[in-house]
Amino acid sequence: MNLESSETLKSVPAVSSLPDAPAQTPDAVVSPEPFRLAVNTLMGTPTRAEVRIEVMRPPQRLAPWTHAISTDVIGPDGAELATGRLVLLYDPDGAEAWDGEFRLVAFATAEPEPEIASDPALPEVCWSWLTGALAERGAAHTAAGGTVTQTTSTRFGDLHGPRTSVSIEVRGSWTALTTDLGPHLLGFLDLLCTAAGLPPEGVSVLQTR
Repeated sequence: MNLESSETLKSVPAVSSLPDAPAQTPDAVVSPEPFRLAVNTLMGTPTRAEVRIEVMRPPQRLAPWTHAISTDVIGPDGAELATGRLVLLYDPDGAEAWDGEFRLVAFATAEPEPEIASDPALPEVCWSWLTGALAERGAAHTAAGGTVTQTTSTRFGDLHGPRTSVSIEVRGSWTALTTDLGPHLLGFLDLLCTAAGLPPEGVSVLQTR
């Protein structure tokens, strides 16, 4: 199996379409200790109040051990501003394409603020949000790669909403160099919150009258 070509979340089926075989989760008796440690740091990391995280059923065939979460950024009015998924792949024998044992595969989607939505450099900017956030959070990693898709939609007829909207999709993966995945989660959430138009955590935006 070519893990490198299979690891993007485009290949991760929806929860309902996964096979019936039981997932190898960190609760399994035989789960390796490094995998358990990695999942514990991932799930035990405090996040900002606007973020909602839920465990989802992971893909079964991308690696011997997997864990997956869904992530949503919720606005003050309860509206969903951005959504994503983060999948942890663990192969105790390592994978040549990963250059390591732990691979994180991320998917994020949001509608950016109108003032930046039409910027032709938006894909490069979005990718820099991810790589910059990982660096700022101290998430030790290597072999990062991915794609950013910018889509413009125009509404016609009786459809409600703005006539033209732009959405972005970020698909990326990278190899974590330690079992401490907290910084990786926070870096990914920083990408989601930035794409959703939220200010950095702890920064208030002054409202103009």
